[in-house]
Amino acid sequence: MTGLLAAFIVGVGTYLSRSIFILSLARRRIPEPVLVALQFVAPAVLASLVVAVLIRDDGSVAIGVPELAALVTGGVVANRSRSHILTLVVGMGVYWIVRAMT
Repeated sequence: MTGLLAAFIVGVGTYLSRSIFILSLARRRIPEPVLVALQFVAPAVLASLVVAVLIRDDGSVAIGVPELAALVTGGVVANRSRSHILTLVVGMGVYWIVRAMT
């Protein structure tokens, strides 16, 4: 029950923190420099996910066949489609499939 309550509280906090930001800017025009900076958010998030998967607790790099397959496939999809969502879905799908097979 404590875990469920904690998940609920975190969910409500996340929802409130996002909705306050969205509602406060709903009727304002977002400055051009901010829009330009926001273009780098998705690539930064994808890069952080990749680094989190590849770095072990001791700081060494842990790259195996599933990681390499996902990186190569994700790189090709990102280069051809320019879609962050598609890159994430295909890369993670390849990672999970190859990991299950090895």
